Amino acid sequence: MNMAGGIKVVDPACDLAVVMSILSSNFDIRIDHKTAFASEIGLSGEIRPVAQVERRIAEAEKLGFKKIYISKYCHDADKKYKIKIVRTANIVEVVKDVFQSE
Repeated sequence: MNMAGGIKVVDPACDLAVVMSILSSNFDIRIDHKTAFASEIGLSGEIRPVAQVERRIAEAEKLGFKKIYISKYCHDADKKYKIKIVRTANIVEVVKDVFQSE
């Protein structure tokens, strides 16, 4: 994916964030700026685990995020964090949780 300003994103962990940004624009519903996403999305909508998820969670927490969505199949994210970790299996679960709770 290419972004405005010439930034090129190649990390699959950005998949969920990009899709949620597009849906936010489409639905005209703002996503809380303290929410992070770190997952790859498969062609059938499944939320796939990504590498170094504990490191991503710790960094999101350090940056002040309050919630992060990850794959429910991430088995290496078992440490205790202050950030709320939401484990999801598919994009439908994420969309319902993010946009219907508004």
